[in-house]
Amino acid sequence: VSGTFNMIHPDVEERRSGMSRLRALAGACAELGTSVITLCSGTRSEQSMWQAHPGNAQPDAWRDLIAAMKEAADIAAEHGVIVAFEPEVSNVADSARKSRRLLDEIGSENLQVVMDGANIFHEGELPRMTEILEEAFDLLGDSVALSHAKDLDRDGEAGHLAAGTGLLDYDLYLSLLRGLPDEVPLILHGLEEEQVSESVAFVRTRLGVG
Repeated sequence: VSGTFNMIHPDVEERRSGMSRLRALAGACAELGTSVITLCSGTRSEQSMWQAHPGNAQPDAWRDLIAAMKEAADIAAEHGVIVAFEPEVSNVADSARKSRRLLDEIGSENLQVVMDGANIFHEGELPRMTEILEEAFDLLGDSVALSHAKDLDRDGEAGHLAAGTGLLDYDLYLSLLRGLPDEVPLILHGLEEEQVSESVAFVRTRLGVG
C-alpha cells in the first residue's frame, strides 16, 4: 500500500502531516491485509515529490531525511510492518549507494527497498546499464521488499513507460530479481489500462512462465 509523501518537503507542516497519515495507514495495514508500505526519500522541490532540486544534495537534506526515515521505521516497527523506499534519481536517495547508506544509518529491519530498474539512471548513465543494475542488486539485494516493472525511453527522471516498450534490459533485470535471497512481488505500473495485457504477457514471457 502506498504511504508515499515528501519526507523532506521545505514546509515542515507538510512533513508532519505526511507522517501523521503514515501512522494511521500503518495502524490499518493488518485490517487491509498488507505488511508493506511504500515511501520515497523526498525532495526539496515544493512542486512535486518526483522533481529534482539542487538542495537535495545538501547536508541538511540528508539530516532531515534521516530524522524522517527513522521516525517512519519506528512507526513500522510499532505496527509490525515494513516501510520500503524507492531509489529515484529525483530524490535524495538517488542511487544504490545512497540507498545503502540510508539503510545502514537507520539500521532497522523494518526499513527496506522498492527496486525499480527504470528509476536509477542519471543523465548519461544508460550506456552503463548493466554495471548500474548489477551494482544496485549487489548493494540492495538483501533489503528488497518488492519490485516494480516499468520502462524508460531515456536516462534521468524518465521511467514512465509500460514494461517492454522502452530501453530497460528486462532479461538482466528479471534475472537479478530471480537471484534475490527471497521472492518478492513484481508490480506493473507506469502504464495505461489498455497496455496491461501486453505488459503482463511481456513480463511472463521474459520470466518463462507462458
